[in-house]
Amino acid sequence: MPVDNRKKAVLAIATALAIPAEGLRQYAYNDPPGILTVCYGSTTNVVNGKKYSLDECKARLDTDMMNAINQVDKCAPSLPDNVLAAFSDAVYNMGPKIACDKQNSTAARLLAKGDIEGACNQLPRWNRATVAGVSVELPGLTKRRAAERNLCLGIKDGQK
Repeated sequence: MPVDNRKKAVLAIATALAIPAEGLRQYAYNDPPGILTVCYGSTTNVVNGKKYSLDECKARLDTDMMNAINQVDKCAPSLPDNVLAAFSDAVYNMGPKIACDKQNSTAARLLAKGDIEGACNQLPRWNRATVAGVSVELPGLTKRRAAERNLCLGIKDGQK
């Protein structure tokens, strides 16, 4: 199925968030929670010990991010592009719960009600991961969630 121009634009915005947050690693590694990961944070069908080319890494990022975009769009249709991009990056990073699980995510409930500002302001709360069985705040997640929140709210660098 062809990708529409709107989703191509959202893909470009969301991947621009993901690339610096994830970094590039062409060999598989275990991320802090212990998930086998490669390239720009891809966890889909990772082969341990394989070296991935730059083209493979870019293709994985585009495919995985487009899947995240489609998930968010299905859970919360018709979001503005910046909001869709911000939540898509969050879903790419940690799965669909934040945007889709209305039972366990205040952000998902607020998105469903159309409270965009409230939903965007929930993003910084998702800065923790379970490491060695303990939920810890990770500085990289704190920085990433702040960038997503700023994009979501339309805040430019240097503004508050």
